[in-house]
Amino acid sequence: MDFVYDNFAIVHILNQYWLTLLLVISMVLISRTFVAGTRYSPILIIVIFGLLMGYIMVGTGLATPGLPQFPMIELTSRVTVTALMASFFVGGQEIRKIFANEKISPEEMVVPSSKELFLGTKATQFMFLIRGFFILTGIEAFRRLFIGHNSGLSLDQFYPLIGYIGLVASVILIDHRAQITNKALYIRKGIIETAVIVLLLFVAYHISGWVRPVIALPEIFFAMILSVGLGMIMVRWQFGPTIRSLLFAGIPIVLAANFMVGGSRIAEAFQLSGMTDVLSFGFFGQLLWMFGGLSILIWFGFANHIRNLAPGMAGALSHSGLTGACTAGDLGKEAAIRAPIMINIPFIGHIFVFSILAASATAGHLILSYTLIIVAAGVVLTYYAMKMMRQAGGRDNQEIRGLMVFSLGWQLIAVFGGLFLLDISGMALADAVMANASAISHFGLFAAIQEGMFGAEAAGMIAFVFAMPFLVHPLVFGIFGKAAENEGVMPARIVYGLTLIGLLGVIYAMI
Repeated sequence: MDFVYDNFAIVHILNQYWLTLLLVISMVLISRTFVAGTRYSPILIIVIFGLLMGYIMVGTGLATPGLPQFPMIELTSRVTVTALMASFFVGGQEIRKIFANEKISPEEMVVPSSKELFLGTKATQFMFLIRGFFILTGIEAFRRLFIGHNSGLSLDQFYPLIGYIGLVASVILIDHRAQITNKALYIRKGIIETAVIVLLLFVAYHISGWVRPVIALPEIFFAMILSVGLGMIMVRWQFGPTIRSLLFAGIPIVLAANFMVGGSRIAEAFQLSGMTDVLSFGFFGQLLWMFGGLSILIWFGFANHIRNLAPGMAGALSHSGLTGACTAGDLGKEAAIRAPIMINIPFIGHIFVFSILAASATAGHLILSYTLIIVAAGVVLTYYAMKMMRQAGGRDNQEIRGLMVFSLGWQLIAVFGGLFLLDISGMALADAVMANASAISHFGLFAAIQEGMFGAEAAGMIAFVFAMPFLVHPLVFGIFGKAAENEGVMPARIVYGLTLIGLLGVIYAMI
């Protein structure tokens, strides 16, 4: 009987694996089809399909909220840190080049195929998507195996198998249509990159555990530090298939899985007391912090071009959707180069974010004295950044330096300013952190909440709460798409109007 059960379990997990691959990849492909021929990002479609899929799975009785019947979807939704490590590494390289005044070199090793397999997706991009899924699930399986993760589910015993499938598939799935100067070296680079990511995640996990008695910094913080540091050291490393796949497909895959989990909790979420206020602040806060930041860059920084606005706001909010759109190249080559730099800089401020939040969690309320000091520092940095942007005169390095300072300053304002507003409105700390994380689509806070920093209930609900403000993304990506079609210039009056709507909505949510 045990033999029959074991064989059934193996078949079940493999079926789960291929089903998750089908659901996630098809969701990304159809999203790319919807925006084919436009300058809009497919991420704005992924949110809708993801939420609908999760809701339908629960509504039809196929699953229960949280999708515990589909552990592979849950595993795929937990790879946020892995998906971002490629961006952290690239950001480290670019930061080193900027401070060393080195010219940013273009990609040389691979010329992608121009053949379109699906509407909106070329052959090399399709292979990036498929390989990205195998890389993410394989790395996560090995990470859980090496750190001794035990969830009590049957999936735990299959981590070696999932890791093996992911590693092998990621090695062999190389687009034969792409022009690669040295295929053997390219494949070896992919293996090395995968192994290094697993190692860095393992080290980051243990460092996070060691320092937890002193300061509760999540794993993503140390993963970022290690990845950026490695990127600054290995500044001449040409990307192999692992980094290329994660840059293009990592965030869309993670978001697709997370939105399915979030969609499964729609009915459950609205039954919780106070959830309406959390969702309202998340929705209107997205308008306020996103378009408020854009307004500042346009009005005070004279920086109304997508090369500044897209990476600047991706970094300033640690915005998962905009970061994914930039690194995938949806918003232009300059934005793709600058975005990894910008998303790294605000992580310097995360030592304040998570230390103050950890102290606040212990105290049971937000510590206002520290919060106001950080907000004031953010205002000063933002003011200084606008002076730098006005004086840049279109010079690349000067613009990047100004955006780096802005990214840090505006992030401090958005994170702690949002928490301050929610605190004076009387919202509980765990709900406030969820609301503000969703209001700015902050992947650092999202990962920390998902890891359980603010309790099991918040960890279970964050996927849904985080997903809902993405319904604003048709506006966000619509404006950026309009800018892309208008030679990079964004319609300023619309941005100002949306900022005002966001401000009024936030006030309404606080009342």
